[in-house]
Amino acid sequence: MFDTLSDRLAATFKNLRGKGRLSEADIDATAREIRIALLEADVALPVVRSFIKQVKERAQGAEVSRALNPAQQVIKIVNEELVGILGGETRRLRFAKTPPTVIMLAGLQGAGKTTLAGKLGSWLKGKGHSPLLVACDLQRPNAVNQLAVVAERAGVGVYAPEPGNGTGDPVKVAEDSLGYAREKQYDVVIVDTAGRLGIDEELMRQAADIRDAVSPDEVLFVVDAMIGQDAVTTAEAFRDGVGFDGVVLSKLDGDARGGAALSIAQVTGRQVMFASNGEKLDDFDAFHPDRMASRILGMGDMLSLIEKAEQTFSQQEAEALAGKLAKGPKEFTLDDFLAQMEQVRKMGSLSKLLGMMPGMGQMKDQINNLDEREVDRTAAIIKSMTPAERHDPKLINGSRRARIARGSGVDVSAVKNLVERFFEARKMMSRVAQGGGMPGMPGMPGMGGGAAKKKGKPQKKAKGKRRSGNPMKRQEEERAEAERKASGGQSGGAFGIPGAGADPGDFELPKEFRDILPPKQ
Repeated sequence: MFDTLSDRLAATFKNLRGKGRLSEADIDATAREIRIALLEADVALPVVRSFIKQVKERAQGAEVSRALNPAQQVIKIVNEELVGILGGETRRLRFAKTPPTVIMLAGLQGAGKTTLAGKLGSWLKGKGHSPLLVACDLQRPNAVNQLAVVAERAGVGVYAPEPGNGTGDPVKVAEDSLGYAREKQYDVVIVDTAGRLGIDEELMRQAADIRDAVSPDEVLFVVDAMIGQDAVTTAEAFRDGVGFDGVVLSKLDGDARGGAALSIAQVTGRQVMFASNGEKLDDFDAFHPDRMASRILGMGDMLSLIEKAEQTFSQQEAEALAGKLAKGPKEFTLDDFLAQMEQVRKMGSLSKLLGMMPGMGQMKDQINNLDEREVDRTAAIIKSMTPAERHDPKLINGSRRARIARGSGVDVSAVKNLVERFFEARKMMSRVAQGGGMPGMPGMPGMGGGAAKKKGKPQKKAKGKRRSGNPMKRQEEERAEAERKASGGQSGGAFGIPGAGADPGDFELPKEFRDILPPKQ
């Protein structure tokens, strides 16, 4: 959703690189480009004005003029101001001292409240709670049945005493659900209320009656992030008519411009608490303003990636794998490779995971064109091998490759390529585990590898360098030579990466990562 905004901001900051100091004209031009980028993203005009004013005041101050790298300081200022308009700190759910905690969902029809109730229930269940979904949308056809299906998929309880479809009293259902939750020992009650196609008095009155009946600990306003500025108008009307404590953004995976997400917290004074970015139940998480700002600026979201990994991978499995790799590359088999691949798949979409990595914004088109089914094809190839072949892939000769290809429904070349990639990946992982570094990333501390080959004419072999006759100087030269070899035989820029500080798009990924991405367009 923020791709267009990210691209515009990246192009703006690229113009600042390499400047030793920023003039007032540079700051004005940068502020103008940022203003255009935000307005094109459909951010509310008052928010844009406030944002630009803060950025210009800080950029013209002492914090930039005295900085060693003014361009990076401007990016830092923009990042901090983005965090501010997105709500500042992460807002957590408030739980009742005496269960059950009551969470009421409100919003327009079509915003995705019913589906989001299931996602929130599944998320709370994963945190150790016992949620109950309450069907108080008795107006929309089949809304009660939909909630029951969503609750079953999420593995949580549902309270739906009325069939709905225009019959039943939603206020009484909400009241009775509290007694049912206490009786069945549910500690969180999620009330799904009815929506309308537009803001009207009946909608507001019914939502207010349910609120007064159950005294919710949290009232969450669910807003469709794709409806643009109307989302802010609707949120203001609900805030004044019913009142709410936090915002949930749904459909963040859409291709709309996303200005509502950047405007709603600043305009309403209520923070965004959750974000839904897909159709699956696990496409839902707490909203972190700092991480969202980092994604918008193309700096990735490593904290969310680490959290997903911690939820998926067990500590014991990770330690066992590290022990195998430390013993030597032969200990790591195709069975281990398959197990790791399936664990990564459990973390979610590969394209979304790659998008969380810093610098991957430059490869956006390749990531979007990534074929997720490639993982399934790879698993099919490995499962078509015998236990002996998985343990020692060197056994796989021409006839075995043909048999494996027939069993997995792929070409023989696909089997051959997989085995070759496995050997390369095994060598890389073993080297990293033993502290030798990652091949293809020369000069990086702890990740020294072979020097990158330059395209074009083959390089001539360098002649041997003469040693100094001075013993002290010769010892210094030998020490420098040893350090150069230990770092992969190549000096680098910042952080030891050759060319660091240049455009991130010029950085070349290791072959092991390039193999899973489609070629550049």
